[in-house]
Amino acid sequence: MPNQPAPNLLSWASEIDEGAIMQAARTARLPFVAGHVALMPDAHVGIGATVGSVIPTENAIIPAAVGVDIGCGMVATETTLTAADLPDTLAALMPMVERRIPAGVGKGHDDPGIDRSLSELGLPHTDLNPKQTKKVADQFGTLGSGNHFVEVCLDERDRVWTVLHSGSRGIGNQLAQFHITGAKKLMRKQAVGLEDPDLAYLVQSTPEFTAYIEDMLWAQRYAMASRARMDRVLINALFKVVGKGQRVRTINCHHNFTQQETHFGKSLWITRKGAIKADRGDEGVIPGSMGTRSYIVRGRGNPDSYHSCSHGAGRRMSRTKAKKQLSARSLTEAMSGRTWNADRAAALVDEHPEAYKPIDQVMADQQDLVEVQHTLRQIFNYKG
Repeated sequence: MPNQPAPNLLSWASEIDEGAIMQAARTARLPFVAGHVALMPDAHVGIGATVGSVIPTENAIIPAAVGVDIGCGMVATETTLTAADLPDTLAALMPMVERRIPAGVGKGHDDPGIDRSLSELGLPHTDLNPKQTKKVADQFGTLGSGNHFVEVCLDERDRVWTVLHSGSRGIGNQLAQFHITGAKKLMRKQAVGLEDPDLAYLVQSTPEFTAYIEDMLWAQRYAMASRARMDRVLINALFKVVGKGQRVRTINCHHNFTQQETHFGKSLWITRKGAIKADRGDEGVIPGSMGTRSYIVRGRGNPDSYHSCSHGAGRRMSRTKAKKQLSARSLTEAMSGRTWNADRAAALVDEHPEAYKPIDQVMADQQDLVEVQHTLRQIFNYKG
């Protein structure tokens, strides 16, 4: 159940630092925020708005609250395979995934089939330069970096699932930065005082608002289609390694986005920054950190959370702090028994499980937001 750590804030987090509460309170004080800001159990400090927050606004949107990875989210696929169908090791899968799903900052590919996949998406509202247009094609169907990942998991029935985390890549970032910068310039031009410049906003019915919405919706479609393509590539590679298998169902959901919804009798823009939509019956994917569990959930439609839930475990350490306090050795111990990028342990310390909140506590905190359908444990992890 939620508590109220500050005026116009409801929090489901049993573990949250004071900085995140103060940051969310600044957002809640904006005049166009129409109701309380909801903090999910994984809430932590972000840029401008708090990661793991749900922000209801009327006639305005904060581009930095959606964030720079527009449409980032999860895709999970249940298969007909069980643990008994798998080989003794999934080591043969790693080079196939590395080759077919490029990962890392700026990484792209030269697959000629991408052009056909992109034809239905078109291009965003904002004019792109030739380099950006090339980036749209090159990075479609690529993983990215940071906490983006590919996993193969087993659920409580020993059924095999694939899970993948990715967003709108470099083009989504550049579009977001363009509109965030534009909103800040408008605030300065109009002499609007803000507690945090990253809370710069765009007002509905203005040309800047319309342009942002069109670019944002395009980036969301790009991100979802890119995840869908990687999901197909991953499933095909897994079935090739195993020698058989069929897809049962796929769940593809955003956790950095905004859309118009009706809550408490009002038509509002609901911005979910590190949160997923969890209306009654909505299916979602909530990943833990490396070496921990992930969850397939069904929403309960809790009105106080604006029909939302957490998007993951949530950081308890910054990347810098994690690199200083945690080690490659302890990460290797935490990943024991799994196929993963062990040769890159030193570079992945900032993704150490101890750098995140305990996912089991996060799930316990939101029992009134979602019900758990399946609990997944990793057997294969490929990190961006």
